[in-house]
Amino acid sequence: MVELKEDERLDYLLAENLRIIQSPSVFAFSLDAVLLARFVYVPIQKGNLLDLCSGNGVIPLFLSARTKGNITGVEIQERLYDMAVRSIQYNGLEDRLHMVHGDLKEMPKQLGYGKYDVVTCNPPYFTTPPKSEINFNEHLAIARHEILCTLEDAIKSASDLVRQGGKVAFVHRPGRLIDIITLMRQYRLEPKRIRFVYPKAGKDANTLLIEAIKDGSPDLKIEQPLIVYNEKDEYTKEIREILYGES
Repeated sequence: MVELKEDERLDYLLAENLRIIQSPSVFAFSLDAVLLARFVYVPIQKGNLLDLCSGNGVIPLFLSARTKGNITGVEIQERLYDMAVRSIQYNGLEDRLHMVHGDLKEMPKQLGYGKYDVVTCNPPYFTTPPKSEINFNEHLAIARHEILCTLEDAIKSASDLVRQGGKVAFVHRPGRLIDIITLMRQYRLEPKRIRFVYPKAGKDANTLLIEAIKDGSPDLKIEQPLIVYNEKDEYTKEIREILYGES
């Protein structure tokens, strides 16, 4: 059994046959997290993986179905951290998945420099607007806006935490692509793969997935576009496979 608090619910991660605790007023994962967990390279049999800005632990849970390695999630909001811990316990994954409650900027000192084979991050997408424009819900505001960490904070920490030759993957908005590449190179992360995500064919991309290698050589691959909805406003075949495990 799992303890649910206030308006929490227990949702299915269908393709992975797992359950996750979510809350409409605190945090519920988006498609972006699912896509990042599928996009990033992971060692299948062993390795140390780290997820920054973990929220309710959705990316560590997704990754647990792709690798037998050890996965650590870092989340600064105590309520979200607690949701992640309980989800890991519910799925019986305490032997391989661990959560850390803390600030990602402190993680290199706390967890160790160059200790991880793979680092993922689904950071806040938006720079911090005036107070009048920030969501009144503190949990949602912190998740969406660079209130407690900036894009540079996240990229610097990821670089410090990943080993030389290890991989770092982010999901973000296309409008920040130049910032992301500039900061990655500033912190010794060489972008190697990019995939743009489009809501529908004929529309502009609204999401990007990017993977870099620590101290890698320059050679960037732009992968095939990923389309979310078809002309009938239904999920495309690839998205259904990602979400539901349909072939």
